[in-house]
Amino acid sequence: MFIQTESTPNPATLKFLPGQAVLELGTADFPNAEAAKASPLARRIFAAGGVTGVFLGSDFVTVTKAESVDWPHIKPQILGAIMEHFQSGQPVIDGEGGATGGHAAHFDGEDADIVRQIKELLDTRVRPAVAQDGGDITFHGFERGVVYLHMQGACAGCPSSTLTLKMGIENLLRHYIPEVTEVRPVAA
Repeated sequence: MFIQTESTPNPATLKFLPGQAVLELGTADFPNAEAAKASPLARRIFAAGGVTGVFLGSDFVTVTKAESVDWPHIKPQILGAIMEHFQSGQPVIDGEGGATGGHAAHFDGEDADIVRQIKELLDTRVRPAVAQDGGDITFHGFERGVVYLHMQGACAGCPSSTLTLKMGIENLLRHYIPEVTEVRPVAA
């Protein structure tokens, strides 16, 4: 098994490409080892040490390291953990738990059409682009013109995340949906 790695805009995060499907549907975000209970793969990666977050996508694994650790010191252990997992035959996530289809908030009422448009733009224009960088952005709410988004994987804590939200996503949404006035990040 050959696992490729790619840098991301976040220097604390690397994207690992195992050359096979990681998750069939959705994504899974494990912001700490405690959250990784449902994923044998994420548990192995956290066990390598120096890891502060694991994000799973369709064909990639994004790993965020602790500030005090250098990539050359932990990258071999992470590569080994990913390889061991895929050779073990274990599931990436135990049972039904863990993977999500994306957007957290369901919306009914007077803003339902606006929210549908926001989600459609996020799904077709934004999420594929941020997945290339090893992350994801999901919708969490819309209130009085403000869109609330949650950043995951390489996008969480990335130095350019504010620029991505304000100059990229906010401008895109405001262009297509006049009711949108601002985009703000939310924590999980």
